Amino acid sequence: MPKAQKGKASEKVVHPYSRQAGYLAREEIRLKRKERQKTDKATRLNCIGEKLLWFQAQLDSEKTVYTKKDACDIIERYIHRFDSELEQIQLMNSIKGRQGRLHGAREAVIKQTMERELAQFEGVGFEMPDIINAKHLKTFREWTGDLKKLPNIKLRKVSIKGLTTQNEDETKAAEEDEPDDKEGGVHQP
Repeated sequence: MPKAQKGKASEKVVHPYSRQAGYLAREEIRLKRKERQKTDKATRLNCIGEKLLWFQAQLDSEKTVYTKKDACDIIERYIHRFDSELEQIQLMNSIKGRQGRLHGAREAVIKQTMERELAQFEGVGFEMPDIINAKHLKTFREWTGDLKKLPNIKLRKVSIKGLTTQNEDETKAAEEDEPDDKEGGVHQP
């Protein structure tokens, strides 16, 4: 009887309906899912990193603290960052003699992005780095763009609704503090 070779492990053929085939299939699916989650997370972090770098470039180096109004102004500039590109696309489309729309897909993506960001800003709030708090602003300014340090940056949701209600409250308080000239400054019940 011939002896089996000790150096080589023979590859066994796995029956397609066996338990071993099920184990192998589940392991393959798990590995694919982990890889997909890894790429999704990297893409999401990259998007957030680009957004934060844009905000970092917009900061004034002289200011040590920002108000909510300043934050809203920066967000509005962020939302309208594609305006020049949209004008270029509209200019190219306005040229006579062309059939169809050039860069139609890009134009649609830009408009959809602007609408989504504007809806967030007017609704639940637009997420941006916390520049209103001086400590978080200092941390954000020191950030070099490394995505591994991204969790150190605190984000804050800023909404235009919060600003308008705050302004209305301030004007109401200012009106209550000022005495009426008609009544001579005396309050009568």
